[in-house]
Amino acid sequence: MRLVLLSGGSGKRLWPLSNDTRSKQFLKVLEGENGEKQSMVQRVWGQLKKAGLTGASLISTSKMQSDMIHSQIGINVPLIVEPERRDTFPAIALAASYLYSIEDLAENEVIVVLPVDPYIEDHFFEKVKELEKALTHSEADLALIGVKPTYPSSKYGYIVPREVTDKEVEYLTVNHFTEKPSEEEAQTLIERKALWNCGVFAFKLKYLIDLLYEKGLPLHFDELHRQYEILPKISFDYEVVEKAPHLIVLPYEGYWKDLGTWNTLTEEMATNQIGKGVISDDTFNTHLINELDIPITVHGVKDVVVAASPDGILVTDKASSPKIKGLIGSFNQPQMYEERLWGWSRVLDYAKFENGQEMVTKRICIHQGKNSSYHFHNLRDEVWTIVKGEGEIALDDTINRVKAGDIIHLPARRKHGIFAISDLEFIEVQTGSGITDEDFTRLYMTWDEVIRHFQKSKSKVIS
Repeated sequence: MRLVLLSGGSGKRLWPLSNDTRSKQFLKVLEGENGEKQSMVQRVWGQLKKAGLTGASLISTSKMQSDMIHSQIGINVPLIVEPERRDTFPAIALAASYLYSIEDLAENEVIVVLPVDPYIEDHFFEKVKELEKALTHSEADLALIGVKPTYPSSKYGYIVPREVTDKEVEYLTVNHFTEKPSEEEAQTLIERKALWNCGVFAFKLKYLIDLLYEKGLPLHFDELHRQYEILPKISFDYEVVEKAPHLIVLPYEGYWKDLGTWNTLTEEMATNQIGKGVISDDTFNTHLINELDIPITVHGVKDVVVAASPDGILVTDKASSPKIKGLIGSFNQPQMYEERLWGWSRVLDYAKFENGQEMVTKRICIHQGKNSSYHFHNLRDEVWTIVKGEGEIALDDTINRVKAGDIIHLPARRKHGIFAISDLEFIEVQTGSGITDEDFTRLYMTWDEVIRHFQKSKSKVIS
């Protein structure tokens, strides 16, 4: 059995903390076992480790999220990186082609697909392990896990079984699906033993490979990766699950929650307040999450979320918070905060002048022992002012020590990279025309590669 975890989405319902790079699964607001704050992806990966499943798991994600995954759960976590974001059917098809053509997995191997961010109890993964046996025994096309509802929710999809019985069974045959019914309809569905659809399903690799063949799509990973844009932009549920003739579902009785909105996320947060500020004593059931360096005071309100980040400020009633996505759709600004494999960067200022020239000012932190890649830009000049720590900087043909107070000029096309001996912070001012993250040519990723390159070229390494 192999597990494919899906990590995608922009998490717009958790704006302004989440964005395309740091979507909801990466927000460190949950409480870990040792009292430290952890993200949803860290929590799930830890649960997989306890269940002995990490060695069989890989994560399907986008280019924008790969750094964040490696930063939070480890550089050795295997990733399938989509060339562009296209929905869950293309993502799962690409992962299946990788397992089939690159890992040469047997066609009868069971593949389990699940989201990377559910809030579940540890024993949920014992139910995941049962999917393989149930799929083989039933000879179904797909096997799903359905959660026994605790109340008639209108937020979730429902799996409606064919059999209605009080007898405990290992699995049920699926009759149909109902997507987000009214609470009254949900109550009727629950009486019919319907289950919440938690987005977990299993199939034999051959089932999906045959489907790709029928659709005339490439079976080899490299070719499918090259032609990724030809895949239909559609969910796996609509393209595969709901069209399959024989489906079964394994009922799960246990705690499960989708933490996709502020009202559900705050119910599981480690604390009512993160960051600078004050919540007054006459404020009730209210959460403050502040990533800015200025204090926020929350006074005399109830059932409210106040969230502030470099991307914006949100004040919302908890019950209304799921509607945020529709309100921010017209926002069109670059991401102001990013977490990367080496640290983080925050946009402090942006300006565009009458002559078309642009200026971007960032505060950047490289964590101790980490490094940026060795790279160059074609369209922009940069000036770095080191404000904290000590490091080594590679510039064209030399490597030098840098420390707080040093200023480095980096004209366009000058090759550069930096390594942090201690936590290193600097202010970066970019100037040029058409400043974009696409203006980036990477030469080396690791600092060992940089050192070897310089030694081979007999360049100067100055300690």
